[in-house]
Amino acid sequence: MKFFITKLKAAFGNPNTMEKLHVDNYTEDIINSIDNEPFAISEQNVMYAGTNELGGYYYLQTVIVGTFKIKTLKGAQLKVIKNNGELLLESDMVELKSELSNVSKRYITKIDFILNESDLPKLDKSLIKNLILTSQKGKIVFSKIEVNEDIHP
Repeated sequence: MKFFITKLKAAFGNPNTMEKLHVDNYTEDIINSIDNEPFAISEQNVMYAGTNELGGYYYLQTVIVGTFKIKTLKGAQLKVIKNNGELLLESDMVELKSELSNVSKRYITKIDFILNESDLPKLDKSLIKNLILTSQKGKIVFSKIEVNEDIHP
C-alpha cells in the first residue's frame, strides 16, 4: 500500500517521491537481475552467491546488498567456515567499489572470488556454518540462509 501511495504522489508531481520511485525501481531492477539465490545474511546485508566457470577458471560470484560499502585497491577476502575446517578465498580483482542507491541507502557490491576446481565440493551449503567477508575497513559475518523448500515450488 505504501508503494502505491508513493506512486500516486509521484503521479501528482511531488519531486521527492518521483526521485524515490526512480531510485527504488533502479535498485529493485538490479536485485531482480541477480542470477543467484540468497546465500547468506548478516544483520544488515544479504549475500547472493553462486559458482561459475569461465575459460577453465572457477569463481564464486557474490553480490552483497545492504549497508556494506567498499572502495578499495586492496581487494577482499572471504573466509568460509565449515563444519570440518576453513577455506580462504581472495577476490579476483583488487579494485572494488560499491554502487549506491541514493534514496534507499543500500549499496550493491559485486565481488568474484577465485576458486580452484578442488574447492567446488567444499562450497556445499550443507557444510557451511558462516562466511566472513574482510576488507581493509572491516569485516562482516554472514550466516547461511536456510531456505524452506515448502516455500519454493
